[in-house]
Parts: sequence; structure tokens; C-alpha cells
Amino acid sequence: MPQVGVNGLTINYDVQGEGEPLLLIPYTSADHACYAFQLPDYTEHFSCIAVDLPGSGESDRPVGPYSTDGYADQIAAFLGAIGIERAHVAGVSLGAAVGLHLAARHPRRVRSLSLHSGWHASDDYLKIVVEQWRTLAAALPTVADVVIQAIFPWCFTPEMYVDRPELVDTLVEFVRGRPAQAVEAFFAQTDAVLTHDASAGLRAIDVPAQITFGARDLVCSTRFAEPLKSGIARSELVVFDHLSHAGLHEDAETFNRVTLDFLLRQRS
Repeated sequence: MPQVGVNGLTINYDVQGEGEPLLLIPYTSADHACYAFQLPDYTEHFSCIAVDLPGSGESDRPVGPYSTDGYADQIAAFLGAIGIERAHVAGVSLGAAVGLHLAARHPRRVRSLSLHSGWHASDDYLKIVVEQWRTLAAALPTVADVVIQAIFPWCFTPEMYVDRPELVDTLVEFVRGRPAQAVEAFFAQTDAVLTHDASAGLRAIDVPAQITFGARDLVCSTRFAEPLKSGIARSELVVFDHLSHAGLHEDAETFNRVTLDFLLRQRS
């Protein structure tokens, strides 16, 4: 796996495919491999650069707390360090939050913006959910256990657990097979979630943007759709009626078809 130095930190990343660069920013606790279900489709058209955010995967784990705007600055420097002037940018959940700040703070780095299960600013409901995860992180043996026992049920529909237990087993095995995140890094990363607020920067985003939500998502529900859609002038909204927070895993076929359609329309 390639690595690069960015402002004193070592950043781990993966590059697959050919075409215009597409930066993929992971969600909380995950590393670059969280886009494994998307790469077979995306890499047919784009050079996909999937990054490990500091604190996760095999990137360095600086002392926290972290912030979404701080992550955005690190990602902008990362793109410069690997010689990418401008990229299409996609993020899920925390990755979407970072993408908002990246597009607002470093507009010349972003060609298009894909925001999946994102939010403009953390509200009390989201904070309560994340605090539950943090409480369990102090009690469970590993962060992987937190993801599987506490975060997964918020990210998938009950039907997936009942009707597709083999997919649940696959995802559990996948999480346990990835580089372990330290509990301290999980707390630092969730600090970024709790304090996220990109409200002031939305109107500065002047690139085509796709905003997607799962209609059955509670964590980042469609309550965040209107502020994002009205705040980002060149945005379009998609709601997946049958999905929750992690539609990229639960129904990768539908997710990929819809998101790739947007991305292909943004190519030079």
C-alpha cells in the first residue's frame, strides 16, 4: 500500500483504476477498504484514491481530538502530496462531513462532490447516538466490537438482519479483518463527529453535488436534506426509500448505479 508524508503525518491510501481522480473518504472507524463494494464499478471509469483518515487504518494516529475541518485541511494537503490538483470527491457519513469542509475551504481541489448519509451540523439527536457508541467503546474489548454491536444496527435495516444473515456475517468478518483502531483514536475521531458544523461554508461550495440519504436512516436522516440541498446551489438530492445509513453495503447495486450516474455526468 502506498503511503505519503503530509504535514508530519504518514497517510496510507490505495489507488485503483484509470481515469479522472476520484477521492473516496471513509466513514467513522473505517479504513479505505470500506469502499470495496464500489470499486469494481467505479474503477471502470475513474482512478479511485481511497484514503485512511488519520486515526484509522494504517495512517498515523495523532493525539486527538480531531475535527472535520482539520481533516479537510489534511486531505487537501494529501492531494497535493500525491500530485493531484483536483479530484471528484465522495464521502459517506464522516467522509461526507469532511467533504463539505474540503469543498468549502479548498475549492480548487474539488471537481464534484458526492455526499452520502451526511449532515451539515451535529444536532442533539446525533450527539446522543454517538455518545452511546463512546460509552460502549469504554466497555467492549475492541472498537470492532463497538462497530458490530453498536454501530451496525443503526446503519442497516432490520430486514437485512432477518432476510440476509449471510451479508451480515460477511460484513462482520470484514470489520474484524481490517487494521484495528485504537480506542483512543475512536474517541478522537468521534470528537470530530460531535463537533462537526459546516453550516457557514455551504454557500461557498460551487461544484456539482449529489446528496443521498436512506429514507430509513435515523442517525443522519432526511432531516438534514433540506439544509444541504438549499445550502449547496448546484446540488441534487436522491433518497433511497428502502435503505438506512449504510446503503453502499446493504444494496451496493442500487447505490453504485445511482452514484456512478452522477459521477459520469461530471467528467470533463
